[in-house]
Amino acid sequence: MCHFHQRKILNKYLTRKPRLEASKDLQKIMYNLTTTTLTIFTKKLNEWYKKHKDFLEAKSISPTTEKLNFTHPRVRSAYRSLITNLPYLFTYKNEKDITIHNTTNSIDAGVFSPMKKLIKIHNGFTKSLKIKMVDDYLVNYKVK
Repeated sequence: MCHFHQRKILNKYLTRKPRLEASKDLQKIMYNLTTTTLTIFTKKLNEWYKKHKDFLEAKSISPTTEKLNFTHPRVRSAYRSLITNLPYLFTYKNEKDITIHNTTNSIDAGVFSPMKKLIKIHNGFTKSLKIKMVDDYLVNYKVK
């Protein structure tokens, strides 16, 4: 999982300027993602969860549906996203045999941009021809 996209997911749930203490603390942990290791990041995440467990488990009755819902679903979703993607966030450090970057910036600019231009040039192609062209492009792409 790319660090950039994980940060974007958290910003979607917590906003860029969160007001809640739990959100602010989780955002601080996320900002240290690129400079930390898996064990330290996991430890900080677990400490955050222990500190804010009651906050996350809080439920309230919805005035419109009159059902019991979690009071802070967005913070829960942000935490859940981090926990779900945790095994993949440090792949670039764990895999010593291959060179992997912590973001997909080089792929986006170096591979996908020329491919998108190629597809745009051949605007009249059917979908099946475009798929064949993309397959051929990716198979024959040379890493620089």
